[in-house]
Amino acid sequence: MADLIREVTTEVLQAFADAWNRHDIDALMSFMADDCVFEASAGDEVCGTRHSGREAVRAGFEDVWATFPDAHWGGARHFVSGDRGVSEWTFTGTRADGTRVEVRGCDLFTFRDGKIALKNSYRKNRPPLATPKG
Repeated sequence: MADLIREVTTEVLQAFADAWNRHDIDALMSFMADDCVFEASAGDEVCGTRHSGREAVRAGFEDVWATFPDAHWGGARHFVSGDRGVSEWTFTGTRADGTRVEVRGCDLFTFRDGKIALKNSYRKNRPPLATPKG
């Protein structure tokens, strides 16, 4: 489906968000341009961690699920204006050490030829939530 899209719409961004929640790397990559870039919300660089090119972006996306195996982006809202777009969401996930995260965030997108050329991710920073006992 994404290979045939010439213009990115809010429906396309919702399909992209749905693929994140399914942890479907092949579907996600079908939305990305060949020379895509993913700027993660954390990292040592001023832009977070920058992943450039399909293989690096794929690895960066998969690393999110490795860090948070139950990662979920809920309540997504999107808008598109020309070659730019925004998705807002609430991220929830549990790290391997059991700490839970729940934060609001957004992705800023740049589109080219119906594909995502840049996914620039931002998340609020807050202390981990208490781990439920049980």
